[in-house]
Amino acid sequence: MVMSREQIMTAAIQHLNKDPIASMAQLAEAVGISRATLHRQFSSREELMLALGLRALEQWQRVQEAAGIAEATGSADPQVLDKAMTALLTGLIDVADEYGFGLTDYAMAVHPELLRRSDELEESEIAFYAAAQRAGLLRGDLPARWVSNTVYGLLVAVRESLRRGDVARRDVPRLLLGTFLHGTASRGNA
Repeated sequence: MVMSREQIMTAAIQHLNKDPIASMAQLAEAVGISRATLHRQFSSREELMLALGLRALEQWQRVQEAAGIAEATGSADPQVLDKAMTALLTGLIDVADEYGFGLTDYAMAVHPELLRRSDELEESEIAFYAAAQRAGLLRGDLPARWVSNTVYGLLVAVRESLRRGDVARRDVPRLLLGTFLHGTASRGNA
């Protein structure tokens, strides 16, 4: 059976989520193809990681668009912002679950093209969080970039919790939203 480039990428993602430092030989074996076949599609691990990173960023952008964060940022309507926030955070769960290895992969954080695109997407979210702060949905005493970094940290927690089987997949939206919006203090201490 001949595997398409997309099928190879999907299988590589699944393996990288289990073994983020897998070599091209290990990835080829995990995908079920020869190393030569993998190298015909991707000349190097860097090229593969770039393709996977771009694919993850496209998914991130689709989540932002589906959540309507650009429109919500411009509206200043608390209900619109709240709905967009719920959609954004629950949508990002799928991205973190599918592309979890990329959240902490060094190559993803330093490749100029991936970094530029990631910065653009992050800036959109920072503007969105700032609008949510102005509308009173989020604390206004925190820098919006801190809020964005908090979401990132929670997405790493999502990835790790799912990878280790610490939480059921169906519980993740509730856990993520509850932790983001209400923290981890007991209700008596909040």
